[in-house]
Amino acid sequence: MYAKMYSSSVLGIDGYVVEVEVDISNGLPTFDLVGLPDSSVREARDRVRAAVKNSGCQFPLQRITTNLAPADLKKEGSSFDLAIAAGVLAASGQVPARGWEETLFLGELALDGTLRSLNGVLPMVMAANQAGFSRVLLPVENAAEAQLVEGLDVIPVSSLQETMGYLCGEWEPQSVDIPPDQGKEEEPHPDDFADVRGQPHVKRAMEVAAAGMHNLLFIGPPGSGKTMLARRIPSILPEMTMQESLEVTKVQSIAGLLNRKGSLVTRRPFRSPHHTISQAGLVGGGSTPKPGEVSLAHRGILFLDEMPEFTKGALEVLRQPLEDREVTVARARAVLTFPAQFMLVGSMNPCPCGYFGYEEDRACTCTPQQVRRYRSKLSGPLLDRIDIHVEVPRVNYQTLTSSQREETSETIRQRVAQAHAVQSERYRDTSILHNAAMPSAYIRDHCRLNKDSRDLLKQSFDTLGLSARAHDRILKLARTIADLEGKDLIDTAHIAEAIQYRTLDRKWWE
Repeated sequence: MYAKMYSSSVLGIDGYVVEVEVDISNGLPTFDLVGLPDSSVREARDRVRAAVKNSGCQFPLQRITTNLAPADLKKEGSSFDLAIAAGVLAASGQVPARGWEETLFLGELALDGTLRSLNGVLPMVMAANQAGFSRVLLPVENAAEAQLVEGLDVIPVSSLQETMGYLCGEWEPQSVDIPPDQGKEEEPHPDDFADVRGQPHVKRAMEVAAAGMHNLLFIGPPGSGKTMLARRIPSILPEMTMQESLEVTKVQSIAGLLNRKGSLVTRRPFRSPHHTISQAGLVGGGSTPKPGEVSLAHRGILFLDEMPEFTKGALEVLRQPLEDREVTVARARAVLTFPAQFMLVGSMNPCPCGYFGYEEDRACTCTPQQVRRYRSKLSGPLLDRIDIHVEVPRVNYQTLTSSQREETSETIRQRVAQAHAVQSERYRDTSILHNAAMPSAYIRDHCRLNKDSRDLLKQSFDTLGLSARAHDRILKLARTIADLEGKDLIDTAHIAEAIQYRTLDRKWWE
C-alpha cells in the first residue's frame, strides 16, 4: 500500500514543506529511506521502528520504501520522525491513509513513542501556512510557538499513541493554555545609564547611535568603561515592531536560543562573541550553512570587545554584511541568504598596552611597530563603515564618587523611541526602518541641507579627504541628529556634530 504525509524542514532560516511518501510491498523485510537524507534522518528508521512497536502497533515485516521529496534537497534533522511513523501506519492500514493533505506532521520520536520538542518550529509552521495547510500536529512543548502563526489549527500531541488516536478519530486534543506573560519576554534590563558617572559626550554618541541604529566604535585606555557602556545600549533601544519580533524569533528558534518555547522575542538581541570566533561562526557557514553571529544579532547589537584581538580575516568578512545588511553563503547545492541588519558596536585600546596618548595615566610601553601592527587589524574600509568613533577617557575620582543624579535609561529611551517613530513614518512605504539603512538614492530626498550646512560639509570633505561612503554616512548621521531634535531640515550644528564623530580615526591612525 501507499501513503503520503507531509512534514517540514529548514533551509537557511526559511522552512519548506517535505512530502513523505511511504510504500509497503512484498519482499524481504527492509526499511529504505531515500531523498538525500543525512545521518540524523537515516537514523529515523530505528527510532520509528522502536516507537511503533512500543506504542502497541504492528510494524510491518515487509519491504518499506520511504521517499522524502523534493529529492534534490538534502534533508537533515529529526523533524520527519512523526510523519514517517504516521506514513508507515497509514500504508499498513492501521490508520486512515486519506484526508491528511492539509496536515503537517512534526516531531522527533523517542524509542518509547513519546515526542520530543524541536528547534526551528516557527519557520516550519510559517512555511506550512504559506503553502495552504490548515493544521499541524507537533509536540506539546512546541505548541505555543506554533500558535504565534495565525491561520493554522495547532494539534499538540505527546506521543505516537495520541497521534494514532487522533488519526482514527478516537482521541481529541486538549487546548494549550498560554500564560499571559508567555507571549512576550519583558524583564527589566539589569544595566542602566543612571549607574554611569560622567562621560556626557560618550552618552550623547550612544544616544545618536541608538536613535538611527548606527555603527559605533569606542576607543580608550583599560578601565575607562568601554565594555560597561556597550552593555547598556540595549537598555535605551525601544521594543521591536511585530514584524521585527517575528524575524528575530524565527532566527533564534532555528538556533535553539529561545528561553521559553512560544515566547515572542521583544527585546533586541545583544551578541558578544569571543575574539577566537571563526569566520564561519561570525557570518555563518558550514557544509549545511547555519546562521552566524551577525544573523543572531539581527535587529539588535553585535558587540565586538577588543576588536584588534579578532583575526583580521574575521573582521574583514564583516564588510559585506555591514554594507548589504545580509549574508549570502554559496554552496554547491544551494545559495542561502541570512538576514544581518544589526548595529555593530566595537571597542579597542589605542595600543597593545592601552595607554598610548594617555601618558597622564601610565607611560606607554609599546614600540611604534607594535602600535602600527595593533591598529592595522582594523582596515580603512572597515573603519569607513563605522559611523561613530568616540573616545572614552578614564573617569577621575571626583566624578566617580559624585552624588549627582544621572539620566536613567528610560529617559534616554523615550527620546530614542521618538526618533524611531519619526523614521518609521518617513519610510512607511518601504522596507527601511532606520536611517542607517537608508540607501543612497533616498539621501537627496531625506537629507536636505541649507547653504551653510553644504559649505561646511564641502570644506570637511576636502580637508579630511573623506570617501564617498563617509560622505553619505555623515548625512545619515546628521539626519538622525536632526530627528532627535524634531527638525526636518539639517542645519550646520547637525552636520558639525556628525563630522566630529568621523574624525577620531584620523587622530589615531595618522
